[in-house]
Amino acid sequence: MKLRIGQGYDVHILVEGIPLVLGGVQIPHTHGLKSHSDGDALTHAICDALLGALSLRDIGYHFSDKDPANKGRNSLEFLKIVMEMIREEGYEVNNIDVTVVLEAPKVNPHVPAMKKALCETMAIREEDLSIKATTSEGVSFVGRKEGIAVFAVCLLYKVTDNFGGM
Repeated sequence: MKLRIGQGYDVHILVEGIPLVLGGVQIPHTHGLKSHSDGDALTHAICDALLGALSLRDIGYHFSDKDPANKGRNSLEFLKIVMEMIREEGYEVNNIDVTVVLEAPKVNPHVPAMKKALCETMAIREEDLSIKATTSEGVSFVGRKEGIAVFAVCLLYKVTDNFGGM
């Protein structure tokens, strides 16, 4: 069985007065993530992990922040397209593991809703997606409540051979 591992990372700064969207879920908070799209750093990190696993470049290459069509765009749309690309290459998700680093608000109460939204979008089982949350204990831009960092890894497995035996 052919396996591929991908790693994704995303950061955004927090800005007062805009919605905070993580994993496709709007989370009540005074600050949101500054971005050209909806700023969903969790979904962006997953997209980069999936794309990286198959050497398909990165989310910015496929969904440029210079493209007006991506202004304010729901990042779950990016994820759906990325999953189509993964499946076109003959791969499927074995599992995805995500770590969200954010001082406030607390992410853990929203994990079930995020898993539901993300897994429905990717058409994978909820048991194949892990979302963990932590703080940076007051250290760095995250610790000063200036932004967020998200790390994601994925394992893909080959289900079909669309290219004659690679």
